Amino acid sequence: MNTAPALAISDITGADVPAIIALWQRCGLTRPWNDPAADIALARRGDSSTVLVGRSGGAIAASAMVGHDGHRGWVYYVSVDPEHRGRDHGRAIMAAAEDWLRARGIAKLMLMVRGDNIKVQEFYQALDYAVQDSVVFSKWLDGRPPTPGMK
Repeated sequence: MNTAPALAISDITGADVPAIIALWQRCGLTRPWNDPAADIALARRGDSSTVLVGRSGGAIAASAMVGHDGHRGWVYYVSVDPEHRGRDHGRAIMAAAEDWLRARGIAKLMLMVRGDNIKVQEFYQALDYAVQDSVVFSKWLDGRPPTPGMK
């Protein structure tokens, strides 16, 4: 039986930013070529994206960056604090992201998972997400070389 406190979910505030970045770092989500503070600032800039913060007993336990292009929704930086895992907080933050998109008339949610991250792939499959056969291309528009590990 799960007796963990329910996850209270809200939009990120300015005061939350350092703790969310620290959470993403603990979860191994940050990369040298992505500035998480800049990513959060961009998500907070308009009405088409946000960062959802899940609190359990007042402590930040989970987060997800969510946004849309008017047609498809995307989630990034889905995270659950290692000390709060096993309490369905991952399911709760994903349900909140889905609800956020539905409230804006978005019918489809997309996400990307690194090919070697089997545990996370299994998590999304358990939430009824299906693998889509696509190839992701990227290019730095500021002239940087390709991201390490990219072909």
